[in-house]
Amino acid sequence: MTLTNLVFGQKRTVKKHELVNVFLGSSGDHGQMSPAASYPFSALSIAPQTYPTTHTGYEYLAKEVLGFTHNRFEGVGCMGSGGILLLKPFLGTYNEAEKLIKSSESAGPGYYKIGFTNGIRADVVVNKNTGLHHYHMPEGKKGFMINLGHAFNGAFVNEAHVINGNTIEGWIQAKTTCQEGIYKVFYHLKFNRPVKWEILDAHRLLVSAADLDQEIGIEVGFSSVNTDYAAKSASRATGLNNLKQLSTNAWDELLDQVEVKGDAARTRLFYSLLYRTIQSPYVISEPDGSFRSVDGGLHRSDSTRYHGWAVWDNYKTQLPLLSILYPKKYGDIVGALANLYPYGKKNFAGKTEPSNTVRTEHATVVLLDALKKGYTIDLPSIKDSLLAEASRLDFNKPDKALESAYDLWALSGIFKFMGDAQLSQDYLQKAGGYQKYWIKDFKDMTAKDVDKMGARNLYQGTLRQYRWAVPFDVEGLIALTGGKEKFTTELDDFFDHDYFNRTNEPDLQTQMLYLVSNKPWKYQKLVHQLAVDTIVQHYFNDNSRGIGSFIDRVYKNEPKAYVRTMDDDAGAMSGWFVLTAVGIQPICVGLPIYALNVPLFETIVIKSGKVPLTIKVNNYGDENVYIQKVTLNGKSLDRTWITHEEIKNGGEMIITASKTPNMKLGASNLWTKIL
Repeated sequence: MTLTNLVFGQKRTVKKHELVNVFLGSSGDHGQMSPAASYPFSALSIAPQTYPTTHTGYEYLAKEVLGFTHNRFEGVGCMGSGGILLLKPFLGTYNEAEKLIKSSESAGPGYYKIGFTNGIRADVVVNKNTGLHHYHMPEGKKGFMINLGHAFNGAFVNEAHVINGNTIEGWIQAKTTCQEGIYKVFYHLKFNRPVKWEILDAHRLLVSAADLDQEIGIEVGFSSVNTDYAAKSASRATGLNNLKQLSTNAWDELLDQVEVKGDAARTRLFYSLLYRTIQSPYVISEPDGSFRSVDGGLHRSDSTRYHGWAVWDNYKTQLPLLSILYPKKYGDIVGALANLYPYGKKNFAGKTEPSNTVRTEHATVVLLDALKKGYTIDLPSIKDSLLAEASRLDFNKPDKALESAYDLWALSGIFKFMGDAQLSQDYLQKAGGYQKYWIKDFKDMTAKDVDKMGARNLYQGTLRQYRWAVPFDVEGLIALTGGKEKFTTELDDFFDHDYFNRTNEPDLQTQMLYLVSNKPWKYQKLVHQLAVDTIVQHYFNDNSRGIGSFIDRVYKNEPKAYVRTMDDDAGAMSGWFVLTAVGIQPICVGLPIYALNVPLFETIVIKSGKVPLTIKVNNYGDENVYIQKVTLNGKSLDRTWITHEEIKNGGEMIITASKTPNMKLGASNLWTKIL
């Protein structure tokens, strides 16, 4: 009897993928995310194309479905990109005007399920570069329309295909995000029933199935190399349930690298956002190491190659998070980023990209950060390309001048790693030249245009917001503003009057600057507020200010999450929350240290290091947002920051929280001494 009670009284362990809400941010311009069936770091994703649409092709509130598409770049702007290989099921004789109307849907990591009012039901799953559609369709005439010329935002370029029995394969070219370049995808699509083909027009086909066929499966394979590899991927579609299990297992493996204990609703929000940080970049190499470089050439590599970059957007948050949670994968990611240089790296995309992509500015910053975290990069082979990129840096706009200086600072650090003291000093001096641009455009905050979005050709920001973008020289920034007292006063003015822009990245981590101000404890309260409390947001990415100001929490576990016009930007914004939730934020990418804040959970375990790092919060409570005391492996830590090496080494960190700040903690042990 006792044994029976023990067995049947046990609760089933909830797996991490079950905590993920894939519909978060999938309505309107509130994150630009989708519930697509997907796999970690895979370019293949399957979701309905709805009408009306959003950047990812899917709108949660929309009822009309135009078909299913097979890729999208989650969370990015420029009206989105992807949406190739559209497939639409239909009943009877194909009628262009006949609508598919959604009646039900459900989804989770790796799979998506939908029912239509006409009786069609569809399940789709994705595992690596393998996709599987399964349709239940009523008896009678039925079929599918395949549009090989479809892409979001009019981005289709070209295609070629071959039909053989119940199979179609070929390639599709489309413009990348922001339509800056062109990428090419090879595909293989196979019906599990005999079908008949009919040409509808130049890029559209009709596929007819037998009247009695009610269960129809479609295997899909993707590759950036060729159709042979796509066919091999398609052949791995070993059944809906099996493929779904493989995919959810993969998601669980990555999501399980961090364990949190605390409020149940916040836990679900945490894992829903962590899920968003492991969508891209995409694995583009095949199991045998074959991959295509950005010049279109075919190569082989012993390491996994990635593509599909959004570095400008996520180098401050998502990439550092990956380095903490998935160190082995991150080594391959930074190796792939460095591998762009020998083949003609551009800031945006070229004409022969192996996958959809966005941008790679600040790659040098990421590479320096990786070097300091112990990753090996073949620097001599890319030295000339690094120098050439530095010669092309743009100083013609105020924001670009500061960002380019950051790249030069990083390049100085890279040459220091290479043992070239002279080049290192030369580029450090060039980086310091940002000060003349700062004085010209950012010193005077009484000018009429300082609060105008896009003033002086700024990219989605204001002069007030961009003026803080000098993380590599905060001492110089303090001097430029007139000393620490004035620096603190101007920071107070910036946040007390809600001049910051939470909808984009330019001032994403400006709150970090409080750490070197006269009020370092204010950082701890501010990040807590930005993560889980109400904020006031005046600025939006349609270059407006003060029109329908946002007053709410930024991070909500619902379709209309985030602030209006705020894109997730390939995990950038999700990554910020995840890092804040575990109590760490990168202070300056290129310098592997992290500012501490009171975590949003009572206990966190990061499992990826040599031994797990357990973070515990004593005196945990929603009002206790200040750090009173920190110990690491039993020793008192007289600072409010931690190194990457300390995270890797693991152990136990205990943060004692309080309603009131400890104004002495770390006051004489600032991170700026490491710069």
